[in-house]
Amino acid sequence: MVDEVCYSKISMKGYGEKQAMVDKKLFGTDGIRGVANSYPMTGEVAFRVGRAVAAILRQRAARPRIVIGKDTRLSGYMIESALTSGICSMGSDVYLTGPLPTTAIAFLTQDLHCDAGMVISASHNPADDNGIKIFGPDGSKLSDELELEIERLVLTDRLDSVRPIGREIGKAFKVSDARELYLDFLRSTFPGGQELQGLKVVVDCANGAAYRTAPDIFQQLGAVVIPLSTHPDGSNINLNCGALHPEAMIGKVVEVGADMGLALDGDADRVILCDEQGALLDGDHILAVCGKYFCENALLPDRKIVATIMSNVGLDLAMKKLGVEVVKADVGDRYVSEMMRSISAPLGGEQSGHVIFAHHFPSGDGTLTALRVLEIMCRTSQTLSQLARIMVKFPQVLVNVPVRERRDLQTIPEIHEQIEAVRTVLNDQGRVLVRYSGTQPLIRIMVEGKDKNTIQDLAHQLASTIEMRLGL
Repeated sequence: MVDEVCYSKISMKGYGEKQAMVDKKLFGTDGIRGVANSYPMTGEVAFRVGRAVAAILRQRAARPRIVIGKDTRLSGYMIESALTSGICSMGSDVYLTGPLPTTAIAFLTQDLHCDAGMVISASHNPADDNGIKIFGPDGSKLSDELELEIERLVLTDRLDSVRPIGREIGKAFKVSDARELYLDFLRSTFPGGQELQGLKVVVDCANGAAYRTAPDIFQQLGAVVIPLSTHPDGSNINLNCGALHPEAMIGKVVEVGADMGLALDGDADRVILCDEQGALLDGDHILAVCGKYFCENALLPDRKIVATIMSNVGLDLAMKKLGVEVVKADVGDRYVSEMMRSISAPLGGEQSGHVIFAHHFPSGDGTLTALRVLEIMCRTSQTLSQLARIMVKFPQVLVNVPVRERRDLQTIPEIHEQIEAVRTVLNDQGRVLVRYSGTQPLIRIMVEGKDKNTIQDLAHQLASTIEMRLGL
């Protein structure tokens, strides 16, 4: 029998409540992530994560159901087996989908009436990395507080004596129609009677989780599809392709005269587009296009959309002309989603290409985002380059600095003084943001302003100072 006494001692403090942020040891802004088979992305940790999640769910369901999907990384097999073992060892059942986009797993969590969903993916990171993302029963990512509770169980021995036996041990099942269920969901979001006949689309799948689903849905809706990077081998995910490397996609759009190109990342929750002329549109530009359409079609009742502190000032200016407020959230699509819920905004996203349409789903999905833009093109009879004129992007420089440790930048005089010096130079004609990455050992520097040469110089001066004090 399961030790019910131990379950009753597992604290749920903070679940569903907003508390002060506490430094997390395992979770970043998008789950747990690291080099596969190195701490924390080891089989041992994955096993304990599976046990912790199942233990918490056992407080609300006698036999919890957890769906697990993954991208195409070789290490996915190892992490999947460890998670499954941990979950089953705590008397919960597992439903395995195989490679599918992150949002497909979030959707299936809801559609299959599961208590949680887990995705094994490091998103846009190199193939040697991997990660674990966790969704609640409604398809939303977990709160900071609940992630902290999972960490406490993983990093302590509180579950070591909880050992279901016999028939109490969980089972694992394969969801044979998972891909079809997700494609049905995508089709359901496209307007009835509206199809993509006559449109030519280049689809770069990054050799990742959407290598089958993305080309399939556009073909099913009638588009002529030119697929790229659809032959994953376990080690070529994101390799010179996809959202981080859209050059091949741009070249193919121009070569074949496509109406639009889209480049997904490894787990397909974000997308970068290019128009028929080969010009790139990032998440901010996509928000501007969709924001204008929503505004003109009475789909923004409170005239608010959500972006992040990293969004380009060009988005703010474009929306201001329409009388739309851009509310800023912290970096991370789950923070965007939380802000959208708090102000009832139907549209939000990140510059990186996570775009959320709340009336469809609470998480970003790159394929769904591309479908929405194609829908707008069809309904307005405009090309993507014509739609993109809504926003003029300010020059922006992004620099990443690998670091050996995370220290409060305010406590390092040289760095603090350099940041203030950059702000003084920019005055009110630009801005600077310096933050630690939530998924990698990096400091991310963003400098924005009217003159590209000036902001490049400022960004690299700041990077040099940070590298000297905190660099590897």
